[in-house]
Amino acid sequence: MDGLTDTPAAAKPRLDYPFAAPPERGQTLEVAPGVHWIRMPLPYALNHINLWAIADGAGWAIVDTGVRTEETVAVWHELFAHPALDGRPLTRVIVTHMHPDHVGMAGWLTRKFGIRLWMSRLEYLSCRAMVADTGREAPPDATEFYRRAGWGADALESYRARFGNFGKHIHTLPDSFRRLHDGETFEIGGRPWRVVVGNGHSPEHACLYCAELGVLISGDQVLPRISSNVSVYPTEPDADPMQQWLASLAKLRRELPADVLVLPSHNEPFRGLHERIDALAAGQERALTRLRRALAESPKRAIDVFGALFARSIGEDNVPLLGMATGEAIACLNHLLARGEATCEADAQGVDWYRTRGA
Repeated sequence: MDGLTDTPAAAKPRLDYPFAAPPERGQTLEVAPGVHWIRMPLPYALNHINLWAIADGAGWAIVDTGVRTEETVAVWHELFAHPALDGRPLTRVIVTHMHPDHVGMAGWLTRKFGIRLWMSRLEYLSCRAMVADTGREAPPDATEFYRRAGWGADALESYRARFGNFGKHIHTLPDSFRRLHDGETFEIGGRPWRVVVGNGHSPEHACLYCAELGVLISGDQVLPRISSNVSVYPTEPDADPMQQWLASLAKLRRELPADVLVLPSHNEPFRGLHERIDALAAGQERALTRLRRALAESPKRAIDVFGALFARSIGEDNVPLLGMATGEAIACLNHLLARGEATCEADAQGVDWYRTRGA
């Protein structure tokens, strides 16, 4: 899931994109010895996800899986028959995090090949919890969260009607998994890969780094052309995921070399990790500055700060986009609250209004 903000063109870092084009549907492109790039279609505005097949002895370890759709199943069957994969089976399924485009086909693949799912604990358990909401009515806490943010009656009713669809995009997960730990190293195909966990975009996002190959599979934690979605959700309305995401960017910059080949989940592989991290952090600080300025002018609800944060209009007629924008806006507002730079008060109707401290 990508975010709604990005670095202005004038401030974009100069990244190196070493590959002229992504692989065609049902094909692969080798981007490092034994590491193949797969481009899987998505039925969203962001119409693709990158998956990675890593040679692993007599088979292939797969990193991320695509969303659960008939088209994804068809593409997987095309890949199984492709000469590049040589008819070898999958040995394990590694998932960076719990979002449906990453984990959606994990249950299908693990059952098909009789293999294990590798995933961090919080991602696995969070995914299981969200899938359990499938078909359930929207809980009062959730609708109240969006009402307090300023949503109108029509948007809330549309949210109620759409609630519980998360699990429809995910094949049933296996009942056990192999836990990924931050900092651990394990071998794939005889080469060591280190887990580097990030937070903010999701609870315990696992990136994979192979120093021997000079490769980082970054998932959604660092993307070259778009920003990661960093949102607050009704389940934890007081969370500060923005602080976690910014801290995770600093951690990746500190622990990984600048010249690593970054294999992201969206867009293209690139070099220039430190430059991209610096641009993302600077872009977020600019957004926070605009937000402070808006709150200093007059008190605002969460839905009133979209113009200060995002480069596109957000209407109540598009509830999925409205939900993403609201989550990101509250993440920024909660970050200012946590830093002591803003205050929040509810009005007589229980709607939250934010202002800069002292305004």
